[in-house]
Amino acid sequence: MAFLHNPLTLPIYVPALVLSFCRGMLVPTLPLYARSLDASYGLIGIVLAAEGLGTLAGDIPAGMLFGRLGQRRSMLLGLAVLAAATFAMSWAGSVLELVMYGFVSGLGVAIWNISRHAYITDATPSYSRGRAIALFGGINRIGIFMGPAVGGFIASAYGLRAPFVLFGILATITLVFPAFFARETTSTRVVHRGGVRGHTTHLWQVIRENYRTLTPAGIGQLLAQMIRAGRKIVIPLFGADVLGLDVAQIGVVISMAAAIDMTMFYPAGVIMDRFGRKFAYVPCFLIQGVAMAMIPFTT
Repeated sequence: MAFLHNPLTLPIYVPALVLSFCRGMLVPTLPLYARSLDASYGLIGIVLAAEGLGTLAGDIPAGMLFGRLGQRRSMLLGLAVLAAATFAMSWAGSVLELVMYGFVSGLGVAIWNISRHAYITDATPSYSRGRAIALFGGINRIGIFMGPAVGGFIASAYGLRAPFVLFGILATITLVFPAFFARETTSTRVVHRGGVRGHTTHLWQVIRENYRTLTPAGIGQLLAQMIRAGRKIVIPLFGADVLGLDVAQIGVVISMAAAIDMTMFYPAGVIMDRFGRKFAYVPCFLIQGVAMAMIPFTT
């Protein structure tokens, strides 16, 4: 593992693995949990979107806060907010509460994401940064592979609220790693200045200078992410409401899909290196679209 060669990455890789596992646990359980609160399909979609909305709303404030707190304290704050908000979901009595807690957890994710990426950039030398980021992505997918099956079995055995309690406990434990193993770097003090005006001015400048590239790439990415996000709603609810699967079986299905996802890292890289990115992402979109269209025909 990379952190055995570079102990400075320990505060990032271990929490990343734990949190990706925890997030995987909620994939089969959160839609069914929302449905148990008499939520319609539309409201379930809002529940699942709440964290993303919180992250979107919190990105710029998180960047400003990061400039004041530094890497270590920002990581601690982000993890603490995420742990507390997700644990609070376990006692939610209404869909509105779920949306509120999900939004707050998204704010924690925004702070954690910014601080962890800045930390891994500073903690790894430039010649090994690409491998460090690739390993980070692989660790996340390993956790997502393990989480759904475990979350499904826990929810089946102890109720739909149990995975949220376990998420909160495990996320709280991860606070140990940035608290005791992270070191502050000098670059933190010169990052993220200028307030809201500085952030927005820079953002519009990037858009103006790169709109010809960002427009087609952004639209394609938006549609692809809609399919990816839709899997978290369509597959659990279709499995439960149409096929009659229980939450444990749904978790196994999602974990099997994540296992295939993990096997595609190297082949996708080889295709991009030999033939170009277009030969990877066009089949990617096509396969996802066809597969989602075939779900209604499953028995």
